[in-house]
Amino acid sequence: MERPKRRKDKDNPYKLSYGNNNETYMITFIDNNIEKIVEISKEIFDTFDSFELEDISQLHKIDKYIDDRGIDGSEFMEIVLYNNNKFNKKNLEEMIEEKMRNEELYKAISKLPKVQKRRLKLYYFEDLTLQKIAHIEGCSVKNVYKSIELAKEKLKNLLKFKI
Repeated sequence: MERPKRRKDKDNPYKLSYGNNNETYMITFIDNNIEKIVEISKEIFDTFDSFELEDISQLHKIDKYIDDRGIDGSEFMEIVLYNNNKFNKKNLEEMIEEKMRNEELYKAISKLPKVQKRRLKLYYFEDLTLQKIAHIEGCSVKNVYKSIELAKEKLKNLLKFKI
């Protein structure tokens, strides 16, 4: 199966592909002006694939920003450079590790009982207070607190690290 052709950022240093009748995953990149092709795991392939999709999303946002404001390229580059200097960039290895940890966390959360999962998501991902969750669910703040603490304990056991 051929991968779809995607618009890429000019600074994208790699190309993803399938090998051996789509049973292996490959990444191609240039190292010291020599093209290298390396077989990678599906997990790493999927991570790089998601990076490409995020890049495409950013490229679309950039296009829309430029179109909406009618700015020229040099003005846009000033904005980009300013924003890049404001934030610390993570290296690729850190980004992959973070993505893998997040995927592990989401899998573990999916194994929680419905009520604990819902309350945990409301508290940590929707930024609702214990009081608001209790009000929404028609229960006490103490019940919401206990439920979230139990969920955290279960996640600690599932993930084998402290939250």
